[in-house]
Amino acid sequence: MSSSWSCEIESAVPAPRLFKAAMMDWHNLAPKLASDKIVSAAAVEGDGSAGSVRQFNFASGMPFSHVKERLDFIDIEKFEVKSSLIEGGGIGTHVESASSHTIFVPKDGGCVVKVVGTYKPLPGANAEEDADRVKGSIIGIIKTAEGYLLANPDAYN
Repeated sequence: MSSSWSCEIESAVPAPRLFKAAMMDWHNLAPKLASDKIVSAAAVEGDGSAGSVRQFNFASGMPFSHVKERLDFIDIEKFEVKSSLIEGGGIGTHVESASSHTIFVPKDGGCVVKVVGTYKPLPGANAEEDADRVKGSIIGIIKTAEGYLLANPDAYN
């Protein structure tokens, strides 16, 4: 049985800039901005379009050593991305599958980031705890990228 979670994150940064930094280029920004959590990241397959795969390697002490995500759908003009977890991050230990759908909706010069995560927990796994951890990570990514963009107004224009 699949479960889902959702969250909305308000940002003062316009949707195009935040989408580029937090979604399209996060594998480059994350090790610079969140080196205490993400020690390295890279595109491992593809050119950043749908079907591409990125890997994020986490610092020791984090719940997982790494995750690989596949970008299933990207609409750059609508600031929308769908991705699936394909390795690490609890696949095979806590969840059978996990995916997310993220949309950056322009609002009053900034935007609202709407995220829906869907996952299929393995029997006996604490799915709510895992979902809360993932939701917190997503919020952290958006807020970290937002902070960087507010401090660097010429970045990702």
